[in-house]
Amino acid sequence: MKPSWLQCRKVTGAGGLGGTLPGSSPARGAGAALRALVAPGPRGGLGGRGCRALSSGSGSEYKTHFTASVTDPERFWGKAAEQISWYKPWTKTLENKHSPSTSWFVEGMLNICYNAIDRHIENGKGDKIAIIYDSPVTNTKATFTYKEVLEQVSKLAGVFVKHDIKKGDTVVIYMPMIPQAMYAMLACARIGAIHSLIFGGFASKELSSRIDHVKPKVVVTASFGIEPGRRVEYVPLVEEALKIGQHKPEKILIYNRPNMEAVPLAPGRDLDWDEEMAKAQSHDCVPVLSEHPLYVLYTSGTTGLPKGVVRPTGGYAVMLNWSMSSIYGLQPGEVWWAASDLGWVVGHSYICYGPLLHGNTTVLYEGKPVGTPDAGAYFRVLAEHGVAALFTAPTAIRAIRQQDPGAALGKQYSLTRFKTLFVAGERCDVETLEWSKNVFRVPVLDHWWQTVMILDDNMQKLKARCLGNIVVKLPLPPGAFSGLWKNQEAFKHLYFEKFPGYYDTMDAGYMDEEGYVYVMSRMDDVINVAGHRISAGAIEEVLMNIGILFQVVFRHRAALKTILRLFHLENYHTLHLQQRPGYSCISLTSLSLFYIFLFPTLPHPWVVLKSFKHLHIFFSLWESLCTFVSFFF
Repeated sequence: MKPSWLQCRKVTGAGGLGGTLPGSSPARGAGAALRALVAPGPRGGLGGRGCRALSSGSGSEYKTHFTASVTDPERFWGKAAEQISWYKPWTKTLENKHSPSTSWFVEGMLNICYNAIDRHIENGKGDKIAIIYDSPVTNTKATFTYKEVLEQVSKLAGVFVKHDIKKGDTVVIYMPMIPQAMYAMLACARIGAIHSLIFGGFASKELSSRIDHVKPKVVVTASFGIEPGRRVEYVPLVEEALKIGQHKPEKILIYNRPNMEAVPLAPGRDLDWDEEMAKAQSHDCVPVLSEHPLYVLYTSGTTGLPKGVVRPTGGYAVMLNWSMSSIYGLQPGEVWWAASDLGWVVGHSYICYGPLLHGNTTVLYEGKPVGTPDAGAYFRVLAEHGVAALFTAPTAIRAIRQQDPGAALGKQYSLTRFKTLFVAGERCDVETLEWSKNVFRVPVLDHWWQTVMILDDNMQKLKARCLGNIVVKLPLPPGAFSGLWKNQEAFKHLYFEKFPGYYDTMDAGYMDEEGYVYVMSRMDDVINVAGHRISAGAIEEVLMNIGILFQVVFRHRAALKTILRLFHLENYHTLHLQQRPGYSCISLTSLSLFYIFLFPTLPHPWVVLKSFKHLHIFFSLWESLCTFVSFFF
């Protein structure tokens, strides 16, 4: 179905930063990160506060747009919404009837799949490349035009409808980093179904809890996931999850990966992807209200319990489309690579929906920063596909730096089209920012996605350089999550009760005198020592600058009044701690030092802290012996 009221207009990339959305005050320094103008290291490193990748104008233009977004958010975001095609215009741009949730573009109707695919074809861009699939683990490279993506997505939508999936139904997607995972997301959006994409290879117990909670009619999966040196069988994991859990989906749609054995199907329940697609009829887009949930994304967060974050369609589409030009500085048609996983919000927003909404080419990478085959992998992808901007996590950069400190592997590639590197997802140390800037020779921007105020526990605004709670003043902008799936009480309690009128990010940090923000750690990583609040991030920063450490993890052991320090050494070294100019020296009477050569990590920037409770090592400080630890999973 084609929108008749407002047709999309080509996004030119003009426009400044703004909004109470990510992107208010510029940020800088160790761990500083706002979706704004970030200069790693010295202030002048990227031309003071400005960067051409984030704004087409001067600093004064940035301030003008920011002021407009804060003083009149309805007008600011209403104008941004005109870049999206709507079936029915909204009657009200902003409404706070169900505070703390904010409704954007009330009663407006749209379809995000139409905006991401169909409209580009109608505007003559159907032969442009939509997806570049690069899989070093299977030695596969392929490109898909917008027309080709539409054919696959519309047929898959037809498969869903044939099997009684309709607007408002839920679908779990449990797949590796392959184009079919994106097709499934877009096909759900096309018919108004709500998808819940879960990391491929996720353990059966966690998969089961999510299936029980979201209650999908269909689970979409693949035969195998491919990791360096091994295959992961997905179907047995799904079977085990269904045995553990209570909810039983009506159908399981299985994509058998090429050049691998097909998995057996359970009669009456399982569907073969290729067979279904061969006889499928294409299905048109179904209009949905702006507040209609697009997806449920589960995150354990800081509570340890899975929470289903709900993202509404309209505001999300407006924000993503706006951000691709105004934040990331891209023109339609340029190649964009978010080196993340589809299971993360970055994957949802900036592998799938954001770049396609804006008419860009998105890179879907089924590989690792190192080991597929080496630390030159990112440079190869950037060079071969003419990537204009890369979005990745600092952990990926650190892994490359650890294996290839001089970037010798990367130097063999010409990055003539590469113009900006964005890092996010975790706090980034200055050394990693500086190394990235020197190696990639482009502006490196550390962004945090939220705009803030620093409050103490009594809701008093703190003066410069005082560590406090980072909060966001309401109303939340378009694109912010609207609630937790089937748990709005927890949504209100977790994020809004502690600081009424604000969203609690649960991060700790401070502002300097110029308004730059320093994001130091999660609030539960702030340690009270002798009446002083010390951020783990501050301690990590000192240790990382010793020069021989690759990664640092802290666990505060309250019962013993000590800090457990776990160091990941780049090479075999004897560690000498001494006071360095410009850094604080923290003395603790009880100190535990463990030297570790391998950290267990998830497919995201976080170290698996739970693994350490199974770790039993005794290390004497006066011995020069490093203990080698092997982790088996």
